[in-house]
Amino acid sequence: MTILGISCYYHDSSACLIKDGKLVAAVQEERFDRNKYSSAFPINSINYCLQSANLTSYDIDYVAFYEKPFLKFERIILNHLRSYPFSLKNFLDTTPHWLKDRLILPLTLKEELGFKGDVFFIKHHLAHAASTFLTSPFDKAAILTVDGVGEWATTTYGTGKDNKINVLKEIKYPNSLGLLYSIVTTYLGFRVFSGEGKVMALAETGDPKYLDKFKKIISIKDDGSFRLNKKYFYFNKGGRMYNNNFIKLFGDPRREKEDIKDRHRDVAASLQKTVEDIILKMVKHIHKETGLDNLCLAGGVFLNVTTNTRIVKESFFKNVFIQPAAGDNGSALGAAFYVYNSLKNQPRKHVMKNACLGPEYSDKKIKIFLSNKGVKFKRLENDELTKYVAKKISQDKIVGWFQGRMEFGPRALGNRSILANPGNPKIKDILNKKVKHRESFRPFAISILREDLNDFFDLEIDSPFMLLVGKVKKDEVNSGGREGGLGQKKELIPGALHTNNTSRIQTVKKEDNELYYNLIKEFKNITDLPLVINTSFNDQEPIVCTPEEAYNCFARTKIDVLVLGNYIVEKYV
Repeated sequence: MTILGISCYYHDSSACLIKDGKLVAAVQEERFDRNKYSSAFPINSINYCLQSANLTSYDIDYVAFYEKPFLKFERIILNHLRSYPFSLKNFLDTTPHWLKDRLILPLTLKEELGFKGDVFFIKHHLAHAASTFLTSPFDKAAILTVDGVGEWATTTYGTGKDNKINVLKEIKYPNSLGLLYSIVTTYLGFRVFSGEGKVMALAETGDPKYLDKFKKIISIKDDGSFRLNKKYFYFNKGGRMYNNNFIKLFGDPRREKEDIKDRHRDVAASLQKTVEDIILKMVKHIHKETGLDNLCLAGGVFLNVTTNTRIVKESFFKNVFIQPAAGDNGSALGAAFYVYNSLKNQPRKHVMKNACLGPEYSDKKIKIFLSNKGVKFKRLENDELTKYVAKKISQDKIVGWFQGRMEFGPRALGNRSILANPGNPKIKDILNKKVKHRESFRPFAISILREDLNDFFDLEIDSPFMLLVGKVKKDEVNSGGREGGLGQKKELIPGALHTNNTSRIQTVKKEDNELYYNLIKEFKNITDLPLVINTSFNDQEPIVCTPEEAYNCFARTKIDVLVLGNYIVEKYV
């Protein structure tokens, strides 16, 4: 049985392919059309998924879509009517999109793919729930989904057992933690979709001084259920979603190019603390209600690593699973697995252990590209390659690392990564200013050998998808024979730490990515540090997909060394 999963038309369009219960491929459309958070019908992603399995559209048995468009359209129409006449402009702007594509997916599939079979429309939050539970290692678990909004639901919780999911309760639009986070993101001068991560980083530099003000705009019950105070918001009226009452409460909004002040940092910190506290209440209530040991999380809100870490440390659940594409991109695979496992009643066969599900390029193709480009390059076998690159990183060279299949989801996990030395105290400024061209307060994640995690950070569990954060340990560590004897851990890895001495963490095991593991191991042999800085291989663009995109990013930034498969290109040799 072959099932194609699709999400599209809003943001993070993607496609995936399930073949006989196994996830064969998954990729986001932005990696092909090069539009960040692309909302387009994912024709390129679909073609890649089919080609990777040597199939055509005629081999597809079913298509699974990540929401029910007519139910969502019902919400849109009703809320426009409630807000009339203020919603008229917004209505006129959005309705053509609904009539053009959002309500006619079967026709689009027929036109674009020649597919005339059955299309299953899965409720948005059910697709989120399926994306995490049906790909988890758990036979049974509690499930919590939180995002902006699906059809009506913004938050749901329920349980999963074997191949079935039971949604128990939901919170409906306009009461939404995802929307609240996005609204404050725009208030702070950042853009929706790209700015929420910036606000999360900014929050760590401020103090939550405005918690009392946030209590005025959102009421919270002991079980974590909540309600937004409409007095402070505009919904379906076009333009910004916060109103003058919101501005009177928090002060003038920050403009996009305006300097960031302490007040902005404190608003971000207060938002983050409010959302964390609400979700912790939810999680503890869900544990009490279900009595289960395992928890599965999905929805864009669970890309928030600080919130995730508090859940792991402070909830009563023994095990927590979050799949790497927790946002709407992952809903494509949730919809597909729900059709296969739940609707077609097939046993579960797939556990999501890695996110390497996208395109890959052979050394032969890479060599042809480099030769045609006319650049100087050399080739090294794997053992030589990891030693050579590790030495370059130890010498404070910035490395573009392009290997194997591209990752699914927003995180680079060692196949489309920019790598750097965490021991360099200046590396964050260099990366932000000269490579990523972004705000100076933005921190960087690290990849660390799993067996060395507990020596450096207070995180005690695996974090293979870079969805948890750890705080550097305060105790001393032997410097491995260096002069000076003992030194504080944070002094050993200043480039890896945010202002609060934390770092977003990816744990790396040899069995999951042997080449990447060996590279970090070689870096440890040279420096005594079992970790490298790992940030996505891009510059104000989607993560690079092809060797050409990787080379172009290398050429226009201050990346020193480009590694494409087993081939190396250097700038200053």
